[in-house]
Amino acid sequence: MQYPSPTVNIPPYTWNRPIGLGWEKPYTVRYPSNLDDGPFHGMPLGGFGAGCIGRSHRGDFNLWHLDGGEHIFRPLPGCQFSVFEEIDGKRQAYALSTQPPQDGSLSAWSWYPTSDQHTQTGTYYALYPRSWFVYENVFQTQLTCEQFSPVWGGNYQETSYPIAVFEWIAHNPTDKLIILSILLTWENTIGWFTNSLENPTVKVRDDGSPVYEYQPRWGDSQDNLNRFVEDFHRVGCVMTRLNINDQPREGEGQIAIATISNPAVEVYYHNRWNPNGNGYDIWEYFSKDGSLIDIQDDRPAVEGERIGAALAVRCILRPGKIRKIPFFIAWDLPVCEFEAGVSYYRHYTDFFGRNGRNAWSMIRTAMKHSDTWRENIEAWQNPILNRQDLPPWFKMALFNELYLLTDGGSLWTATDEDQPWGRFAVLECLDYRWYESLDVRLYGSFGLLMSWPELEKSVIRTFAKAIATADHTPRIIGYNQASAIRKAAGATPHDLGAPNEHPWEKTNYTSYQDCNLWKDLPCDFVLQVYRDYLLTGADDIQFLVECWPAIVETLDYLKTFDRDQDGIPENGGAPDQTFDDWRLVGISAYCGGLWLAALEAAIEIANILLSHNRDLTPDTTKAIATWTNWLETAKPLYDQTLWNGSYYNLDSQSGSDVVMADQLCGQFYAALLGLPDIVPPHRAQVALQTIYQACFQNFHNGKFGAANGVRTTGEPMNPNDTHPLEVWTGINFGLGAFFIQMGMKEEAFQLAEAVITQVYQNGLQFRTPEAITAAGTFRASHYLRAMAIWAMYYQIQHP
Repeated sequence: MQYPSPTVNIPPYTWNRPIGLGWEKPYTVRYPSNLDDGPFHGMPLGGFGAGCIGRSHRGDFNLWHLDGGEHIFRPLPGCQFSVFEEIDGKRQAYALSTQPPQDGSLSAWSWYPTSDQHTQTGTYYALYPRSWFVYENVFQTQLTCEQFSPVWGGNYQETSYPIAVFEWIAHNPTDKLIILSILLTWENTIGWFTNSLENPTVKVRDDGSPVYEYQPRWGDSQDNLNRFVEDFHRVGCVMTRLNINDQPREGEGQIAIATISNPAVEVYYHNRWNPNGNGYDIWEYFSKDGSLIDIQDDRPAVEGERIGAALAVRCILRPGKIRKIPFFIAWDLPVCEFEAGVSYYRHYTDFFGRNGRNAWSMIRTAMKHSDTWRENIEAWQNPILNRQDLPPWFKMALFNELYLLTDGGSLWTATDEDQPWGRFAVLECLDYRWYESLDVRLYGSFGLLMSWPELEKSVIRTFAKAIATADHTPRIIGYNQASAIRKAAGATPHDLGAPNEHPWEKTNYTSYQDCNLWKDLPCDFVLQVYRDYLLTGADDIQFLVECWPAIVETLDYLKTFDRDQDGIPENGGAPDQTFDDWRLVGISAYCGGLWLAALEAAIEIANILLSHNRDLTPDTTKAIATWTNWLETAKPLYDQTLWNGSYYNLDSQSGSDVVMADQLCGQFYAALLGLPDIVPPHRAQVALQTIYQACFQNFHNGKFGAANGVRTTGEPMNPNDTHPLEVWTGINFGLGAFFIQMGMKEEAFQLAEAVITQVYQNGLQFRTPEAITAAGTFRASHYLRAMAIWAMYYQIQHP
């Protein structure tokens, strides 16, 4: 007799793939210097700024972002789930990764068979922040493992926790008894995740981007030790290191693994085994009957030794019965260190303390609240998932693209008087490793804004404070080898610094271009200030007050590039905007439009401050008069200079006839914020139709998405162009939002679906790149701008 399967609550809108199945031809990097870890990426586990771990659909834990801003991608085989099953005298045991170690370690273990084109051994499902493994055709037991961290919109506490919850559901569909055991092994990695180089060398890569050396203390486990803990019904191991004082350094702290004991299960433990050996000390007993020899051994590891901990839960499954078996992992690494002498406590330490000895307290919290956490995640997601007007692929990508807030080297500090929400930041990407690039987040910050608005505003406040600062350190610009200062007073910085310096305080880390010359950054800043005020309730006057001096200063700074005093700053010929390999000359559609929208937003901000009787410096009335004068001159000039009857020309002086996909970003933002149109709406409509036809449909028949800039035929102006011929994921989602805004919802979904298909069917999931090409290559993985898909959702909500 076969008993019916239990219902497993997996939403129908997930990214899913057969366990272990690879790709015949996944996307590869466009430039050899760019990061390419291969396609086996899964949903990350961990809270914002807490450090995270990633587990791929092969079942291996392989991504380790436990040192703030740093990236390690390599499987650690000793960190593993395994399953033993006995039915009718037949026994089998597998470690649940389809990727055996490549170095010969754990050779005594048996590894889970991978799916192929003919037989599936299970399916992996992911909908951030939850994912599931459903195992099939190997065990008689029907097994599902759900894993998640407590991340949900509007939450500023649990969302920071470094906790992963694993809930196993085991069902016996047969008419025979099944003995089942689930094993969690984990290696003690305390001390590994910090740079062993005290003064890492900064070099310039072949693509002109700065990069610094990073050598983690991988494998350095000397003085690490594991302690068995039995705490009422809680059983586990705490992994730590000798001689950690009350003020731990980066990389120091604890990792804990745990499960729950009850009369229906048997719990076994082994708190000191060798994950670098053949694994026989674990597998000898586990593969025989699902048990371990209970060992408590607190001896610290000696030089060259590595140690792990193990927990096994064994039960008897009667015919038709179901059992839930939970496991928990928590890591308490409270300190993020950047350049020498600069460190911050992570945000979760506001709730668990800062001494690095609180992993077990996190375990107790997780055991008590994990069911409520899951309910909160569902309550956050269900209003979107239940909408019938959204296609399934869109719902999937909408949540999965938020992975970057955990995975993207995110920082979130403890609070203080000046930072009541803490300091927050996410990397532009792992290739361009600096924080919160302002031009990128013009689109890419919608995800943060819509679900964690206080973190979004904290980022903008930091930019506001940085605008008045100056740093005259000379640097060589990667693009043309010119010399330039790092930061000019009044210039809006490109980014908030990098992990090897002092993020938030030292800005403009990138040196590929001289960002003091960029024409979009001041506009991007002003527009994001007004957007964040307006879209979070239009009642945070203090936010506008804090940003006001920076708004005036940076618009004045940008106006100095209006060489001919016609009201619009000119692009200077060197790439001086977000498309930083693409030369614009004179008045450009992209930067000119952002300038007009920024002036309108600044005038509206000034009027709001006036209406609240704020006596400000610089004077608001004077600023309104100045900006109004600029705007009255500039708006008709922009339209007259660039409109050609079908679209807005790239610029006024290069002679280019390409159709730029993002030419009317300024108009999109003006409409988004309820500001006056910067171009006649009927011309915007015609331009969008031209973009849709030329950049999307005529570019490889719409297979890849919209190229940044091609002729109306879809052909390149120059076949050797870089940025114009790339499909930028975030720009496409931003363009999709513009389409929706202009009543072209069908076209928006066609465009976005083409991009999502390329990303999620070609091994780019959970490492969404900035750019893909028609040659099957990508550039800049784990990219911030792709969260622009939330701009599409905002426009759907506000038609």
